[in-house]
Amino acid sequence: MNLHEYQAKQLFARYGLPAPVGYACTTPREAEEAASKIGAGPWVVKCQVHAGGRGKAGGVKVVNSKEDIRAFAENWLGKRLVTYQTDANGQPVNQILVEAATDIAKELYLGAVVDRSSRRVVFMASTEGGVEIEKVAEETPHLIHKIALDPLTGPMPYQGRELAFKLGLEGKLVQQFTKNLHGLATIFLERDLALIEINPLVITKQGDLICLDGKLGADGNALFRQPDLREMRDQSQEDPREAQAAQWELNYVALDGNIGCMVNGAGLAMGTMDIVKLHGGEPANFLDVGGGATKERVTEAFKIILSDDKVKAVLVNIFGGIVRCDLIADGIIAR
Repeated sequence: MNLHEYQAKQLFARYGLPAPVGYACTTPREAEEAASKIGAGPWVVKCQVHAGGRGKAGGVKVVNSKEDIRAFAENWLGKRLVTYQTDANGQPVNQILVEAATDIAKELYLGAVVDRSSRRVVFMASTEGGVEIEKVAEETPHLIHKIALDPLTGPMPYQGRELAFKLGLEGKLVQQFTKNLHGLATIFLERDLALIEINPLVITKQGDLICLDGKLGADGNALFRQPDLREMRDQSQEDPREAQAAQWELNYVALDGNIGCMVNGAGLAMGTMDIVKLHGGEPANFLDVGGGATKERVTEAFKIILSDDKVKAVLVNIFGGIVRCDLIADGIIAR
């Protein structure tokens, strides 16, 4: 489950992490009032959607007047923002974030994920902030520095200093970076997160570190013990088919192709999609019915696949032995 930027920054504030003063707004009038609360401009206005690439799509703008803030809000609220991380329909813009503009001297990257190979939370930092970390990893992997958290001790101060030195930080910035790393690690562990990304983490012209952006992803399997995060869920940002599939314990991800896929097992499902692509087709979805599939679940899976108007055919690839094939057939016939 992903959080909006403004929700991430609300969490940052609870843990004492520095971020620009800002307010989430749902109307143009609220946006203008937010600017008045913040003080003199310039301000930054940002569309709140669960996707990256907002700036290139026009969803982030620096403005110098309240009139420009109102115009931005009127232009985007109630519309859909299409970025390279969304599908062709984009995602709905129901809030915009109005923030005080920051004087940026340098942009850094700081993020954390669960590394399944080492079974630890791994923090990554880079001097190449403000760009996609995947691009940095592909073109200049030596610019990404990593540390792994010991599950017994958690984040240690020396690890923060080690990363800070590798980023070329000096003086009070080392101390600030270490404090920020500890705070982010604490959020990650206490809130059962799967992803943290601060891109960019900026050094201001005044010589301070600020979390200019924030992306948090929670572990869906742990939401039962995170009531605060459950309340932050924005279902308008989720594909309704994916939400429906989750209710039936189906792993479904919508794609842009026209060949529906129903498979049992995540590995076989990905392999099936690869075969479709290899032969010139385009998969319309990833769908793993799982090893405990029932007739009803298979029927529901077909309904979800066929609810996509782009689907022209459905490829069923079932590995017998994990699931009874006659059960799959019964589910298809029932549909």
